[in-house]
Amino acid sequence: MQKTIFITGASSGLGKSTAKLFQSKGWRVIATMRNPEKETELNKLKDVFVFPLDVTQPEQIISTIEKVTNLYSTIDVVMNNAGYGLIGVLESLNDEQIQRQITTNLLSVIRVSKAFTSHFRERKSGTFINITSTFGLIGFPTCSIYSATKFAIDGFSESMAYELAQFGIQVKIIAPGGMQTDFAVRSMEVGQHEAYQKLTSEVSKGYSAEKISNYTKVEDIAEIVYQSATDGKNQLRYVAGCDANQLYDERLNLGIETQVQNIKTMFTF
Repeated sequence: MQKTIFITGASSGLGKSTAKLFQSKGWRVIATMRNPEKETELNKLKDVFVFPLDVTQPEQIISTIEKVTNLYSTIDVVMNNAGYGLIGVLESLNDEQIQRQITTNLLSVIRVSKAFTSHFRERKSGTFINITSTFGLIGFPTCSIYSATKFAIDGFSESMAYELAQFGIQVKIIAPGGMQTDFAVRSMEVGQHEAYQKLTSEVSKGYSAEKISNYTKVEDIAEIVYQSATDGKNQLRYVAGCDANQLYDERLNLGIETQVQNIKTMFTF
């Protein structure tokens, strides 16, 4: 029987790459995005169905998921992917920026998951795949609010995995490092504060064209998403990408406190 995946934030980057990969593997793909009228690629693929969804709108989340579950009786996998980066020291960010980041990156995951939970529970099967980040496992300067949302998704996902295990539902986390996408241009908002110019300048080197060219290909991260959906493993976290694994292995091997002190030293001027 053909399986179905529901993806948020499918207009570009990891969401689009994952949609194309699952489609190539014979899955039905429900690809959601804020502006489906601008999509020119996914809507031409067999068994890919594009729906409008702005994950900051709770009412639209409910109505879209009701429509999708009525049209397609079985959704097997939900990929919570929609989000963007908010980069800047805390003093550089206003309250509106902070609230928008939390609403988009965190509350959308909670709301989409809640809307699908009864669908999975009644069927006693289903998988949530939540996209976090290396910075959802390890903090980093200028990423305080972004990390707050990604750490929160990690904790939310682990807790939900315990709640839903009794119903045969799995929750999985993909924690990518840097990806070769236009994320730094398309999906990043940056705050500036003159007191932190040295720090911001040093951190921004990680977003240079040269650095991005050495990041993991987005197609390789999509492969890990597919693996997590199909490997049959009762595994919670998938750290994805060379830099992500290097940082996370360092944390495990050195210990959290040693790694924290090392990062502090890097950014003490």
